[in-house]
Amino acid sequence: MAGSHTPTAVPLTAVGIASLAPGIDGNALIGAFTGAALVVVTSKEISVGRRVVYMLISLVMGYLAAPEIVNATPIHSTGVAAFFAAALVITITLRMIDRARAWDPRSMFRNRE
Repeated sequence: MAGSHTPTAVPLTAVGIASLAPGIDGNALIGAFTGAALVVVTSKEISVGRRVVYMLISLVMGYLAAPEIVNATPIHSTGVAAFFAAALVITITLRMIDRARAWDPRSMFRNRE
């Protein structure tokens, strides 16, 4: 049981160290990491490999989206913005992919009554 926290501690430590690097927004990085971690812990029905990929995508996109969210919303903290972006990016993107797959372009040309 003593080693059961190691999988969580290692990435958290890495994110903490990376947030100290020059040019890195530490608040946004930590916010993106926590949002990405939320995605992973709530995605129990998918494989571990897919969870890792989702975490990486969420982390990167949450971090990158934070400044845009701060500029476009009343949210002033890049950490909070990155958390929400990371937590939502997978769900929103997967829904958009599902809709794109189901979309029938011919429906645009049918007569509507």
